[in-house]
Amino acid sequence: MALFCFRNLAEMGYMSKADELIEMLTPTVEALKLELLGIEFAQSGSRALLRLYIDVEGRLVNIEDCEAVSREVAAILDVNDPISSNYTLEVSSPGIDRPLFKPEHFARFMGEQAKVNLRLPQNTRRRVQGKIVKVEGEIITIAEDKAEFEIAFDNIEKARLVPDYAAMGLGESKEKKPERGSRRRKDPQPD
Repeated sequence: MALFCFRNLAEMGYMSKADELIEMLTPTVEALKLELLGIEFAQSGSRALLRLYIDVEGRLVNIEDCEAVSREVAAILDVNDPISSNYTLEVSSPGIDRPLFKPEHFARFMGEQAKVNLRLPQNTRRRVQGKIVKVEGEIITIAEDKAEFEIAFDNIEKARLVPDYAAMGLGESKEKKPERGSRRRKDPQPD
């Protein structure tokens, strides 16, 4: 099985815009007693989207948390001006399909299902979906069907948990439903 390892780009003097923004904004979010899980930064032409995911231990993130982070982060961004184009700032809770930004996030949700998009193909695949079975340093192991994929964290472009809607009572039940277009016969009712 091929295993790709990438040099840490920050050690080479290269820092992505997302990494630069995380470094700049983390102290502000932590001062509000919240955790900055990670960010998504996407530039498209003359516009950009900056989405921050925040979390808090012991309770759910609420709208007041998002508003407070948005207000404080907007002030920091206005002063430092790290984004040269127009941008939209969004602050969000991680939600039930929580993004996984660090190896520690994968370790925290060991045993859960995750969907992983890869930067470079591994075994001719760019997407893997399965159970997180092991995290050793920067290597994440995902079990999909009967195969296990060892993925270098640096090769992960994007990862999210896959919610178990049935376990939450939101999915379809296991009871067999009639096929579309077929009718169930009603038993005659006694008179």
